[in-house]
Amino acid sequence: MQIIKYPERNQWESILERPTFDLQALYDKVNKILADIKNRGEAAVFEYSEMFDKVRLQDLSISEQEIRAAESLVANDLKDAIRKAKANIELFHKSQKFESKKIETTPGVTCWQKAVAIEKVGLYIPGGTAPLFSTVLMLALPAKIAGCKEIILCSPPNKEGKIHPAILFAAKEAGVSKIFKLGGVQAIGAMAYGVVSPKVYKIFGPGNQYVMAAKQLVSISDVAIDMPAGPSEVQVIADDTANPAFVAADLLSQAEHGADSQVILTTTSESFILQVQDEVDRQLAELPRKEIAEKALRNSKLILLKDNRDIIDMTNQYAPEHLIIEASGYMEIADKIVNAGSVFLGNYTPESAGDYASGTNHTLPTNGYAKAYSGVNLDSFIKKITFQEISKEGINNLGPAIEIMAENEELFAHKNAVTLRLKD
Repeated sequence: MQIIKYPERNQWESILERPTFDLQALYDKVNKILADIKNRGEAAVFEYSEMFDKVRLQDLSISEQEIRAAESLVANDLKDAIRKAKANIELFHKSQKFESKKIETTPGVTCWQKAVAIEKVGLYIPGGTAPLFSTVLMLALPAKIAGCKEIILCSPPNKEGKIHPAILFAAKEAGVSKIFKLGGVQAIGAMAYGVVSPKVYKIFGPGNQYVMAAKQLVSISDVAIDMPAGPSEVQVIADDTANPAFVAADLLSQAEHGADSQVILTTTSESFILQVQDEVDRQLAELPRKEIAEKALRNSKLILLKDNRDIIDMTNQYAPEHLIIEASGYMEIADKIVNAGSVFLGNYTPESAGDYASGTNHTLPTNGYAKAYSGVNLDSFIKKITFQEISKEGINNLGPAIEIMAENEELFAHKNAVTLRLKD
């Protein structure tokens, strides 16, 4: 990891750059695959599944029998952990339910909103370098709570043509409607175009750069998506009161996600940076995913700043997906954070808690999109419809203002729709 000491503010933008790749080449490649799937349908999906997942399948859908068989392969302690996480995620997301209120904006003019679930949603669950059964809970549970009628899940099969049993168990627990053995761009295309699954109205879920590109491309004209996203990232704010081993573990827990992940430490203590660096080296040597984490650490930085004001400003400029604050006065620092996906407070709140079981959602904006996007929540699966009801008294009170505004916009049919009612 690179150590950077007291950088000038005009250097921050370059220091905080995420790992980059050739977007144009990526988008061109993905766009060709999507166009082929749109044109040739199921035949193209099967071909790309064989090409990229290295398995020839006769049927892409998961049967009830396969789900029951998978359940028997999941250890009881993992089942209990999944159920505990499910309970916490349900509790937190149920608390987000929208309460509609009727508002009389003018005497005789009543307005309100109604929350309506998106009828058909598609969930993408990665299964390549790690089987993310936790993501099943994070996406399917709020979809179920929201009242989505169809919840379609796609996850890549292994070389035996099977989906990891924990993914299938979590899907059953969360109430997923249909499950398909589909990964990568072909999964996104199938859900967006209704090839092997029903066409969905919105697609959710993380994935590699090809999946992310596919989501963004289908969102142009075919289907909504949860958010633009990229490789995972974490920033840790720490001081001398923090435990260097905890901080190193937090950095590595994100670095092991993928070679293109990024982790950053910001602190005002030079001695603490050296302690963390030693801990990172020690813990890294023991990680099973050491090679992946090592590559991610090449994109990562330990940044020494002069005071908390600089740390707060840099954090809001970086807009991290995950932000961990392990410093004295962490609540005071947190109050000044306006750009972050999810914030973890204190020495005993690892980012792993949010990834799995505390109850908050781990599907979050990356690549600086936390400046404008929220993480997935109950509202992500809901649309709000507005209603209004105007009485005779209401049109008499409001009508003249509408007439004047319409006339000044030179929209006389708009004005006339009011004038006729006022004459009545």
